[in-house]
Amino acid sequence: MVVDMGYWTKVGKRLLVLTFSIIGIYLAFKLAVFFMPFLIAFIISLMVEPIIRFTMKRTKLTRKTSAIIVLIIVFSIIIGLLVWGITALISESYNLLQGLNEYIENAYIQVQNLINEIDFDKIKVSPEITKLIQDSAGDVIATISTWVKNGLTSLLNMLTAIPTIAIYVVVTLLSIYFVCTDKLYMLDQLEHHLPREWVKKIGIHVRELTQSLGGYLKAEAILVIISFIISLVGLYAFRLMGFNVQFPLLAALVIGFVDALPILGSGTAMVPWAVVSAINGDINLAIAILVLWVIMSVVRQFIEPRVVSKHIGIHPIFTLIAMYTGFKFIGVMGMLIGPIVLIILKNIFSTMIDKGVGKAIFGR
Repeated sequence: MVVDMGYWTKVGKRLLVLTFSIIGIYLAFKLAVFFMPFLIAFIISLMVEPIIRFTMKRTKLTRKTSAIIVLIIVFSIIIGLLVWGITALISESYNLLQGLNEYIENAYIQVQNLINEIDFDKIKVSPEITKLIQDSAGDVIATISTWVKNGLTSLLNMLTAIPTIAIYVVVTLLSIYFVCTDKLYMLDQLEHHLPREWVKKIGIHVRELTQSLGGYLKAEAILVIISFIISLVGLYAFRLMGFNVQFPLLAALVIGFVDALPILGSGTAMVPWAVVSAINGDINLAIAILVLWVIMSVVRQFIEPRVVSKHIGIHPIFTLIAMYTGFKFIGVMGMLIGPIVLIILKNIFSTMIDKGVGKAIFGR
């Protein structure tokens, strides 16, 4: 039997490229977390770039002067929101943590009451199975309680680490200033120190990735921010109207996070909340939450076609697999990062995917 070494060499090279690409994406995410202040600065600089250009065009000022004017306004807004957000989050997280045992106990009682109302004799369920269901319900509530406690504790530890937060904020704000005012100088330095072919290839890949992933993330960010603002305003309005909404900012953050997850949406958090409120006898709050959810859904459906230029072209089952894989690797945040990695892989290996992965790797 003659072994075609040329064929297997090509297959090995293709597998090696695929492996190194996946490792590169993993390292890129690790570096993104490590250099998070600079990443945030870069994202904010992209968001304010159109405003800087508009200011330059209208006022005829230099880029540096226009950037300083815009950044003074942006920094004021960021610092104001940070002060309010951190203060409100610390207060709400502490209060929720203090009363968590009471909430969990009430939830356990409600679940047990619902189970007790079911006539298991009619459906011929043995006492052993009934006890198993009751124990399982208790285990689920206990697990959720542990998640919430750990999450709130981590959040409080992070929010109360004032020196660390101050360093992150200062580094981020300074980075935004330098990126916005000296953008052209940085690009010139990049072209000066890197080979021309590298700059050309990097530029092509960055533009393609920006068009696909950047456009998608920008559109989703706009939709999530709109959903977060609507839910936050609505929940604070409910609180002022006397409804039992004790943690509006925390609830709005959870709704915003769930809304950012593909396939799911704000209803994943709001509908169960409304159902639980109705079970507890608070019908008015349940109706109010459902009305707010409908408003958010209508606004999203109206805005989405205008900000999302095209679909990412990935079937929901693969998105779901990416979410689950991300969750198994790095926890809850992985549900958000998994689909992003999937989009990046699809963009990098678009030619291979169009041809067929197996055919592209092992085809002659």
